[in-house]
Order: sequence, then structure tokens, then C-alpha cells
Amino acid sequence: MRCSVVQLIRSTTRLTFIQHQKKSLANQTRTFSLFTPNTRTFQTKIMQIPEDPNTAESLVVLNKHFGNFSYLGNTKSDEDRVLFSRLTTSPCSQAYPHLARWFYHMTVQCGNSAASSDAVSKGQPTWNCPEQKTAQLKIWNSLTRRKDDFIPSNGKNVTWYNCGPTVYDASHMGHARSYITFDILRRIMSDYFGFNILYVMNITDIDDKIIYRARTKFLLDRYRSEMGARDKNEVLSEIKESVEDFKVKMSGLTPEDPKLKMMQKVMDKLSPVLAKPDADVGELLTLASMAMETWLDTRLGADVTDHSIFAALTQHWETEFHKDLKELNVLPTDVLTRVTDYVPEIVDYVQKIIDNGYAYASNGSVYFDSAAWRRDRGYLAKLKPESVGDLDALAEGEGKFSDVNSKEKKNQVDFALWKSSKPGEPFWESPWGQGRPGWHIECSAMADSICNNQLDIHSGGEDLLFPHHDNEILQAEGYSNSKQWVNYFIHAGHLSIEGCKMSKSLKNFITIKDALKKNTGRQLRIHFLSHSWHGGLDYSESAMSEAVTTEKYFNDFFLLVKYHKSSLGEGISSFTKLTPLELKLYQQLQECQKVVHNALADSFDTPTAMRVLKSVVSDSYTYLSAQKDAPNVRLLIQVAVYITKILSVFGVAGSQDNIGFASAGEGSVSTDEVALPFVKALSEFRDEVRGSARELKAFDILKKCDNLRDNVLPELGVRLEDRELGDPAVFKIDDKETLLREKKQRQDEIVRKEKEKAERAAARDKAAKEKLEKGKVPPLEMFRTAQYSAWDDQGFPTHDAKGVEVPKSQQKKLKKLQAAQEKLHKTYLQHISDLEI
Repeated sequence: MRCSVVQLIRSTTRLTFIQHQKKSLANQTRTFSLFTPNTRTFQTKIMQIPEDPNTAESLVVLNKHFGNFSYLGNTKSDEDRVLFSRLTTSPCSQAYPHLARWFYHMTVQCGNSAASSDAVSKGQPTWNCPEQKTAQLKIWNSLTRRKDDFIPSNGKNVTWYNCGPTVYDASHMGHARSYITFDILRRIMSDYFGFNILYVMNITDIDDKIIYRARTKFLLDRYRSEMGARDKNEVLSEIKESVEDFKVKMSGLTPEDPKLKMMQKVMDKLSPVLAKPDADVGELLTLASMAMETWLDTRLGADVTDHSIFAALTQHWETEFHKDLKELNVLPTDVLTRVTDYVPEIVDYVQKIIDNGYAYASNGSVYFDSAAWRRDRGYLAKLKPESVGDLDALAEGEGKFSDVNSKEKKNQVDFALWKSSKPGEPFWESPWGQGRPGWHIECSAMADSICNNQLDIHSGGEDLLFPHHDNEILQAEGYSNSKQWVNYFIHAGHLSIEGCKMSKSLKNFITIKDALKKNTGRQLRIHFLSHSWHGGLDYSESAMSEAVTTEKYFNDFFLLVKYHKSSLGEGISSFTKLTPLELKLYQQLQECQKVVHNALADSFDTPTAMRVLKSVVSDSYTYLSAQKDAPNVRLLIQVAVYITKILSVFGVAGSQDNIGFASAGEGSVSTDEVALPFVKALSEFRDEVRGSARELKAFDILKKCDNLRDNVLPELGVRLEDRELGDPAVFKIDDKETLLREKKQRQDEIVRKEKEKAERAAARDKAAKEKLEKGKVPPLEMFRTAQYSAWDDQGFPTHDAKGVEVPKSQQKKLKKLQAAQEKLHKTYLQHISDLEI
């Protein structure tokens, strides 16, 4: 069995020294030995080298040792051979220059295959190890409020938990902000940087909002269905009573409260109908639904005990949520957790926090003991410590049915881990009585169940920083007595609508479905990519117009490259020498790749990446303009393939295997590849027909060629663009819906221009008529009004109505007006004369 280097050192140090002395006496050839104990200091250091000589510590010591020797003329010892055989690679000459020179010397002496006899005789130059310049991935970390190097806990394996939605209503653009953002980051980490991600997301399917929404919906639907069998006056009386309660609630709100504005709008619509003596109760109930919901829930809410009522609401909206994510091209989560599926695990989790001394039971509920935690750890928030004590934020986190000032709690800042269920609320059995999980505990317990209480990444919207995520940290670390539950907290920035906070009261509340009626999921994603993922994002018409323009910019380039690709030859003829212009474009592509990589490594800087991708497209167009006749198609394909690859990583493009955006339903075989030969043949035939038609001046045939281009081919998903006279048309396989939309836009533009032309003509006619009408008055009569009392023989006023002489400054103005009227009157007289003729 082969001994280790350390063993060899210990057993042969003295023997080597004796052998070295004997050889020196036998001949004059100096024998060089690594392990010759030249000094006691070195012998001590060399004995501490670990078994593996390739470690950084070993290399440093060896390099220092070899700095004391010259190797020319020395022969190799057995110890040199052993060390040489154990070094797996040549040491970097820049980091370990002395060791690298010794390694080269041993390579020559040992007859290594890499050292030829020619190299021995001439002296092979030292190889320089390239410097490592690859950017390390950094992530903006909410825990530190800076960009930190991303270092997973387990090699390339990453555990990631993302806060999912509370499913009680339609998903809106605020949800889209988070889920598109984290989908982009997830794709970059997985598809670009090669991390293996376990992506976990929760669904909150039990919560105060869910309970209230499900209960009131059930009660209102039941009331509406029973209303027809009841006395109309009785129903009308109940509606009026609910409205009075509604007014009382309004009076308790401040003028700045957005709820007041929304409630006032309800009353503005309701009051006129309510004042009618013969008001329709069905219409009234619809208008007063917000008031009736509260009124019914106050009186009958405690009687709702069927759990299926709550489940029906959450299942419906969860289904709609997943449909929205699919339309937005958000990847499915690896693991989906629902709170109602994990109640037993949550109960055990809460119990352990109690056992660890950081929670207490009170009147059937369980609260986190903030005082006990602060005593042991000294803090109550890692993410937003400045918000500790914000009772409004805490109340929002506790839910609609909770009292932040409850006497059940030891401190105001304590928060519920387990809530005792009141009548009309779903419940589960627990050691503390019938109840349900608090909001904050859900994620901590479910993440622990899947990821064993250690997360690399935890994500959510910026609004979850405090108290939700800060409270999650307290729970998780209180459960496991750990110091750091999550290594990287990341939060998507706020989304505003036209510069304002999204609010139903402001009528700028936009659901994902409504947004997708105006723009595609791809266009929304492009807009998100163009802005920082953790900064503010504005959703507006102008912003989306820019995203549409960006999409078209890339798509036009892809289609142009595909057009040129159709003419690419086969075999050696398709490879041509690069011209200076092509070398420049190739260098621009390489610079683009470098900037994109550094941008993505710099905390997913997609705005910079998108800008440089557009820049290399611009560079390609510049090259094409200069090399229009015979462009290097392979180079253009290389540019397009790289852009497609990055856009695919972003979730914008379809497959990395094809150029450009994937068409709907496109499979593994590209439709373009099949259709292009036929489209090319048709385009060439049309070019010949058009050329002949021009020579023969056959305008009907030219119209048919235009009809093929404008109407027939777009229906087949083909874009045809005519160029200068004599140049062949450019054909592109494009998305049919895009082409038809553009066709409609062109037709609408023609209609708009014709309408504007007609309006301008009508305006001109109107102005001409008004001018003629004004010209009826002779200039001698225009000032004979009550404004003046005296005139000269030319009808020019000399005195005003009070007999005061008209000032000279005013006379100048009046003479100008009279001169202008004289011209108008002449035009009028000429018009009358023309009509008589």
C-alpha cells in the first residue's frame, strides 16, 4: 500500500539526509532533495503539511521552500518523484512561482510526455495560469440591505420558499409583480447559473379575509334567493336599516381613509334609488350589497358552521390564480402547500415554541412572547427593526377579527400563533381548544416541514417585510433555537398604477385577467425585465407601449435573421472569411455576452441585460446596412441564437433551440423550418410576376400581388415586405395574431386619417362660410353701432357713445380692422358675382 506524503516525510527525513551525504562523497554531482532538512524551522513546517499536497496551505509552504534552491544541474531524489506524482496539476506560476519552476524542472527530468526532447534542449517557457475573472453571483439581501455573495448551504442545491396568495378574490397586478419577478429570478438561477432549486410556495386557504368573504357571500346569496317569497316592505326596511348602519360606519372614518371614498361612491349611487317611492328591491340590494353583507354577518354570521362554504371559495380562487400564472408563463412550483393540509404540523410547531419558552397559551389562543424573546436575543425584528411597535401594521397582520389591544396578550406587540375560533369560524382541535392557525405561523411551519427549518432564500412582496416576515423569523428561530433561519430574504418592489397606489376606491384596481386583455403575458414580462426587481414599478399605458415596442424590435430582428437563414448554403460554401465589419460585430457580441453575464451576476440586473441585448441588435442592423448584398448569415444566426437563449432564460422566448419567440402551440419541430421553403418559392414567383406586370403596366395584376401581401399571407402567418425596385421581397414567418392585429391597426389608421381629412375639409368649409358671412357687412357700415356716436364720411368712428373723441391709438387699431373687412367684403362680392354667372 502506498504511503502518504506525511508518512514518507516522517520515515525518510533522517535516511534522506544520510543518503545525500553518501552520494556527495561518491561523486561530485549535487543531488537535490525536497526533504533535505536544511534548517530545523523548515523541518518543523514540512512535518505539518497535510496528506494532500494540493491544498492551498501545502502549496504556500512548498513554494517558500523552493524559493531557496536552484534546480539547474540537480538530479531528482525519490522524495521529489513522490511529491511530483502527488501534485495533480501544474501549480499556477503567478501564485506559486518557485514551486512552478521546480515542477517544470521535474517534468523535464522525469521525461513527462508533455516535455519533448526539443523542449529539453531549448528550454520550454513557463506556462502562465489564466486569472479567474468570472463574476460571483450577488443578491440584494433584505436582511443586510446590501448585495451579498450568494452561497447556498448545500453546494448547488438551493431551498427557496415563496409566500403565496391568500385566495379569496381575483389575483391583481400586485400579485403579478411578485410572481413574475420571482419567476424571472428563479429561471436565471436555474437556467443560467445552474443551481438546483427546490421551489416551495404556499396557498393561504384559511384567514380572516377568507372567513369574512365566504360567510358574507353565502349569507347574501341566500338572502337574495329567499327575497322573492318575503314581503317587499319588510325587505325594503332591512335594506334601509343596513344603509343606516353603513352611514354610522362611514362617520367613524377619517377623510384620508381610502375606504371612506369607496363607501361614499356606493352611497352616491344608492341614495337616488333609495329615495324613489317605488324603488325596485332587487336593484337596491345590488347597490347596497356592501352594506347588507356587514348587516347580515353581524346578525347571522355565527350560525355559519359548514366548512365546505369556506373551502368552495378558496378552491375557486386558487384555480383562477393558477390559470393566471399559466397565462403569465410563470413556472409551476415544485411543492405547493395549503394551510388546511398542514394544521397538525402547525399545532406541533406551536407546541415546541411554547416548550422552548417563547410562547404562551391564553384563553384558547397562543401568542408569541416578545418579552421572553427580547430578553434572550435582544431584538424583535431583523428586516425592519424601525417598525417595531407599529400597532397599525401589527393589527393588519393579525387580521380583521383580531384585537391588537386584546387583554389576552401580555404585550401589545405579541402576535397570535394560534387563534381560538369564535362561532361562525372554521376550527380544528388542538391542546388549547378549538381554533385555527395564525397568519404568520403558516409559512414557518410549512417551510420547516419541507426544508427542515433551513432556507437559502425566502421571498415575497415588499409589503410583507413587517410584520409578516419579521414574525416568521421570530417563530422559526424560536422553534429551533437557531441563529439564522433564512440566509437571503428577497422582496419584490411595490407596483403602482399610473404613479398611484392601486386601490379599488381610486378605480385603478387592475386584475391580472383585465391586464391580459390589453397586453400579452410576454409584454408584461418585458416591462418587468426593464426595471429593477426590488425597486418600484409603475404599470401605465406609456410603460406598456414601450414594452410592446421592445417586443416588436426583437421580433423584427429574429424574422429578418430567419429570412437570411433561408438563403444559407450548405457545406464549405456557407463558411466565408470574416471581414473587418464582421469581426467588429463578433467583438460586439462578445462584449454583449460579457456585460449580460456581469449584469445577471450583479443581483439579477435585467434592465442592463435588456439594454445591451437591444444594443447588439442595433449593431447587427448597422452591419446589415453596410453589408446588405452578402451578409455573413452564420454570424447573424449566432447573434440571434444568443439573444434567444437569454430571453428564454428570462421566460420571454420559447425554446433555446430555435431563433425568436415561439408561436402558440409550437412543438419541438419549428413551423418555420417546414414552411420557409414554400414561402420562399411563393415570394420569388411573386417577384417575377410583379416585375413582368410593371413592364406591361398591368395594374390589375399588381393589385392582386398587393392583395396577396396585405390580406392573404397574413392570414397564413406570413409577413411579406417589398423593398426597392428590383430587390427581392423579404419574407418572414410571424405570429398570425400579431399580423392580423397589425393589419387591423393599419386599416384603423386609414379610417382615422380619412376621418381627420374629412374633419379638416369640413372645418375649412365652415371657416370659409363664416368668412363669407362676415364679409356681408360693408366696411362703411361695420362701425355704425351703439358703441359710437359720430362717424366720418368713410364710416370711420370719431367719437364714442358718450361723445368722447376716439383716441389716436385706438383709431390705428380700428383702421386695421376696417381694412381687413374691406378685403372680406370684396371676397364676398366676388363670390356673389360668381354664383350669378
